[in-house]
Amino acid sequence: MIATQKPAPLPGTRPRGVTDEREASARVRDMFTRIAPRYDFLNHLLSFSLDRIWRRRTAKHFLHILSRPEARVLDLCCGTGDLTFALDRARSAVLDPLKRRAPVVGSDFVEAMLVRARDKAVGSSGDTIFAAADALHLPFSDASIDLITTAFGFRNLANYEDGLREFARVLRRGGELGILEFTEPGSGPMAGIFRFYFRQILPRIGGAISGDKEAYAYLPGSVTKFPSPPELATLMERTGFTDVRIASWNFGSVILHSARRA
Repeated sequence: MIATQKPAPLPGTRPRGVTDEREASARVRDMFTRIAPRYDFLNHLLSFSLDRIWRRRTAKHFLHILSRPEARVLDLCCGTGDLTFALDRARSAVLDPLKRRAPVVGSDFVEAMLVRARDKAVGSSGDTIFAAADALHLPFSDASIDLITTAFGFRNLANYEDGLREFARVLRRGGELGILEFTEPGSGPMAGIFRFYFRQILPRIGGAISGDKEAYAYLPGSVTKFPSPPELATLMERTGFTDVRIASWNFGSVILHSARRA
């Protein structure tokens, strides 16, 4: 009998049934297009609005860059723009309102998300721009960005290593990267409670409200398969980053990786 060799795992997100990176990317785009109308509501409901706090903490972490008026800031996989707006608010709080500054740019490859981000921007007093872009093929020049952030979107890339190399390409030498992501929590009773909620309760609520069971079943599955914090830190170091730091929140289920372009 001839032994069949199992296919190598994808080096990025793995929606059920995909066979290659191109298909993985298309599946993710389709899922997020479908859930865009209820995306904000469910984000805040399912996280008990803690997602707002995590984004504010991320913006505060990079105040040393945001306080520079000329700094170019790019928020990737921005969805409906919540982190983009948090970065802009943090910047506005420390800069002279009369001093001209570079806008915070939010980008995503799901147009339905960007439509909602632009609608939210109309009612804000901030300085943001939203543009479509694929995080694996960014339409920016080499060494042109001072700060790249991404909140709960990096996990959905079809290839994590290619994504990090692309981020390193567009970052200026000494520029910084922040990746805010879910991860499998550690041990302890609270971590166990969160794990149960994330795997058993969240998909049912999200699927019922959004009408898309597949998308909210994908979420806990994608977190389970995502690299652990030390593994992601190692990958960042291998792709052109240094001074990698890990901040752990919410009983170890939410991690901010920050690093500097070597």
